[in-house]
Amino acid sequence: MGRTYVADDTVQKYLSSLHTAGGVCITGLLIGQLSLQRDYVLLSTKTPHRDSDGPGEGHSSSGLLDDADLEWATEHAKQVSQMLPGGMSVLGVFLIVPPELSKEAPSTLRRLVFAIEKHISKGRLWDLTEEDITERVTLQICSKTKKALCRSFDIKDPKSSAKPADWKYQPVSSSSWPLVTCTVALDLQISLPLKSLDDICIKEGLRSWANRIKAAVCLINGKLVADESELVPGQKKNPKMGKQKFQVQVLLQTLEDMGSSAVTQCCRSFISIRGAVHCRAYLQPNKPRAKHAVEAIRKDLMNTVSCRVNMLMEDLLMNEFNDQGVMTGVQPLPHRVFVALPASDFRLCDYVFPDESIADVAERLHEMLDSRVTEESIDSSLEPTHAKTPMSSRTADPIQHSRASKQHIEAPKDIKKSNMQQYYTGDFYIPLLIYIYIYIYIYINRTVVI
Repeated sequence: MGRTYVADDTVQKYLSSLHTAGGVCITGLLIGQLSLQRDYVLLSTKTPHRDSDGPGEGHSSSGLLDDADLEWATEHAKQVSQMLPGGMSVLGVFLIVPPELSKEAPSTLRRLVFAIEKHISKGRLWDLTEEDITERVTLQICSKTKKALCRSFDIKDPKSSAKPADWKYQPVSSSSWPLVTCTVALDLQISLPLKSLDDICIKEGLRSWANRIKAAVCLINGKLVADESELVPGQKKNPKMGKQKFQVQVLLQTLEDMGSSAVTQCCRSFISIRGAVHCRAYLQPNKPRAKHAVEAIRKDLMNTVSCRVNMLMEDLLMNEFNDQGVMTGVQPLPHRVFVALPASDFRLCDYVFPDESIADVAERLHEMLDSRVTEESIDSSLEPTHAKTPMSSRTADPIQHSRASKQHIEAPKDIKKSNMQQYYTGDFYIPLLIYIYIYIYIYINRTVVI
């Protein structure tokens, strides 16, 4: 027997509400969480309408997908994946087809699920490991009979064939899913060989930082917990306890502790990313372990930083360069806001630039998730505007390096203490050693001269 996919009743209600007409099909995403025993489908959303001349939102006018439809669907999947907190991902796709197109549907679903995974993985700062679940689900639904055919594909193997899978509906209580949160102070500098943006250098710089996050020591509720320890001890949890919440603190190791050494680079400019980032992740309630919480929060941290940098790069390429094609000054990264889903304790996120409003966020969420979102349900307090992560590029001469090192972004009062701890265990340690070595050298040199 193949994998089991447990879909919430809200997913069943949503899929039943979608109707096709005139021989067209509807594509969409299945969103939830992967686990060893079974996968949970918590949300579904159809692909938005591609242009104003089509038959309607989420529909393909040519029956099954052409190249333009495929590109549009994969871009929608990428944008939705950026809205997901840690622990949640795009599990697969659904396709609602009329009976006359049912024979073509399996190959279309296979093509779509592999294209989506390829497009989403381009922006990741982490790679799939042997422990990661690599099967993704496809759900084919007949528009007339509503009969569903569920299959899965191993997206790690491009030649994999469809495997039968079990699809069933049952209520999923979101209140029982443990919540993991973390606030991380960033002080990241990426060197550039030219006085302009270089995608390769920026990605390499982000990957270097991501390697430090992967090797970081993580405390859960202020304690170092063994990987296999259960977060909620005991097989049964008292339902009156409410949602279990855990706070993670990320402590970066020095390059020396990681077995790395300092590298001298010749550069003309650099990008400095500083500020505070709020992360969160949801864990499935069946005996979650410490390693699951740490892994989910690490991935959310890497995803949100990578996402914001890429969003700003795209924005600058279109709008913010000066006459020489050089990025200068301080540029605020979009800050993260969270939105409560209707009748659910799960919160998704979005990113807001300074020139955008909460109303813009609500409209974008409605378009991407096909769900009515009120402005009141959007929480923008977790990353206040005064704590936005700024981004700056400076010419890499000694004077401007010195100025850049004195820049400081005020962090919220409740995280100042953790910021100091992270700087001490991270980047601040190396300059301190260099300073000590220089001081000792000068002192010895003076002794010799005297």
